[in-house]
Amino acid sequence: MSSRMPITILGAGAWGTALAIALAERHEVMLWGRSEEAMSHAARTRENSAYLPGHSLPANLQVSADFAAALAHVAHPGGVLIAATSVAGLRPLAQQLLGRAIPNLVWLCKGFEEGSGLLPHQVVREVLGRELPAGVLSGPSFAQEVAHGLPCALVIASEDAALRELVVAAVHGPAIRVYSSDDVVGVEVGGAVKNILAIATGIIDGMNLGLNARAALITRGLAEITRLGVALGARAETFMGLAGIGDLILTCTGDLSRNRRVGLGLAQGKPLETVVAELGHVAEGVRCAAAVRALAQRLNIEMPITDAVAGILFDGHSPRSTVQQLLARHPREESAFL
Repeated sequence: MSSRMPITILGAGAWGTALAIALAERHEVMLWGRSEEAMSHAARTRENSAYLPGHSLPANLQVSADFAAALAHVAHPGGVLIAATSVAGLRPLAQQLLGRAIPNLVWLCKGFEEGSGLLPHQVVREVLGRELPAGVLSGPSFAQEVAHGLPCALVIASEDAALRELVVAAVHGPAIRVYSSDDVVGVEVGGAVKNILAIATGIIDGMNLGLNARAALITRGLAEITRLGVALGARAETFMGLAGIGDLILTCTGDLSRNRRVGLGLAQGKPLETVVAELGHVAEGVRCAAAVRALAQRLNIEMPITDAVAGILFDGHSPRSTVQQLLARHPREESAFL
């Protein structure tokens, strides 16, 4: 296998752009975005000013709005196609790929699809079938830090061992460590639910309830993630890894976390619409909270923190009274995860 690999990243948001910057030094990378105007501006200025301002695009990074050219760039067995859309954008993108020659497919999004309640791998299978080599690349990774070349560690999860090996060869490098897993459900559930818990942590921090409260919330949040994941077929140990506790700690405590900022805004009494508008980016935890609450109710799984966040987001509950209700819950024996 050649050390320089053709890679196309579909989606020029912050994370897609950051990963393109990180990989362009070692591979032949093309970054595709829907807007011809935005991609022409990025190609001309060598900066994605809309989503990742202040980070120069490497000279050898190709930038395009030509979908056919983006797919042609990776149209052989060693090519890697990375979907860097939101969860809401994954199905429309997969539908665009129907009937086309698709190489190894990897997605970066984290969440449950609104409406269907499906995880990303289920969306891909529903649209494109089961035979396609595919997987999810996840883990604790703020786009700004990856674009800066700061170190991080990710996990590629796929049932296809050859795809896992290919993605490790493509992404693993001086600043990015890549581990592999065959627990796709576990990696996706961890990446999805931690966004809801980051909103909860933002609320706790915004109310100045202290570091003790934050630690308790993160710990009990991990228990919620694990309960749901195991019920869906994941392995409990996955949640002690990068896509579980690793991503949970980062998203709940990092100042760059969009979902944490949503919680901070809600704690200040701002309406959700105002918080999201001020953010200017997708905060997956907002959409995910409704889907996870419905799924937990259907499966009869206790997820009190998730319920509390959904109540604040969608039912008009106040953060302060919600926290008081959580604290008033009947004491119980602690179980490590379940």
